[in-house]
Amino acid sequence: MFRRYPRGIITASLLTGTSGVYDISERFQTPPPAITASYLIIAGAGGGGSSNDFTNAPGGGGAGGLLSGSSTLTSGTTYTITVGAGGSGGSISYGSNGNASSFNAISTVGGGGGIGGSGYYLVGNAGGSGGGGGFISGAGGAGTSGQGNNGGAGSSSNLAGGGGGGAGAVGSTASGVNGGAGGVGSASSITGSSVYRAGGGGGSGDTAGAGGFGGGGAGSPFNGNGTAGTANTGGGGGGSGWAGGSGVGGSGGSGVVILSIPTASYSGTTTGSPTVTTSGANTILQFNSSGSYTA
Repeated sequence: MFRRYPRGIITASLLTGTSGVYDISERFQTPPPAITASYLIIAGAGGGGSSNDFTNAPGGGGAGGLLSGSSTLTSGTTYTITVGAGGSGGSISYGSNGNASSFNAISTVGGGGGIGGSGYYLVGNAGGSGGGGGFISGAGGAGTSGQGNNGGAGSSSNLAGGGGGGAGAVGSTASGVNGGAGGVGSASSITGSSVYRAGGGGGSGDTAGAGGFGGGGAGSPFNGNGTAGTANTGGGGGGSGWAGGSGVGGSGGSGVVILSIPTASYSGTTTGSPTVTTSGANTILQFNSSGSYTA
């Protein structure tokens, strides 16, 4: 004789030969939906170098490492966003490297500091993009593959520093008395319009190197201060002038993390006060400081 059971409930003995009650609906629960979000992650940039020694010419800071792509998010999961600070400009020293930015276990490398201090053949620091090198023919620092480019070398014959690398191009080598320009940054349309970010800092020289397009700070002639990289672009700081030893390298610009999430799947749950805009069918979160997003 057929035995009637409540809807969705069946005795475990019918399935396993054991006693008890089994809710068959538990076997067919729908998993949380997956959400595809686009991201742009830029680390903090390196600071420009500074020197009190006429045998050296400070280089510009390298841009923060840059990564873009897409990532799958799980509904109900909280994702931590870290926005790296820029490195400080050198004061008779190398500029310091920038700090990493990250999202959903994806991390970028801070930009390399430009050379500073005193002496010949000084090499820029390695980083997301490398810092500029110094006189005589000091090499630019190495950039990180897939995130940035090398810094430019210092002049072979005069007191001028190389430009810091940018996300889109290597820093320029110093030429004669002219400081090298910072490498150009990289363009992204994640916010709905094309914006360049992560430009390298310019090197110092009798004629200072220009900052790389995308937030890089310019170098300084003589004993002036290098220009800081633009905040939340990962732009490198400019190198200071060497004469008199009173200049200070420009600080590196802080990084940024930008997410583009389908508006139909946007939860609205964040920390860290990101800037929230829309573009087409997507909601854009720009984190200028660290925070989180719950999908």
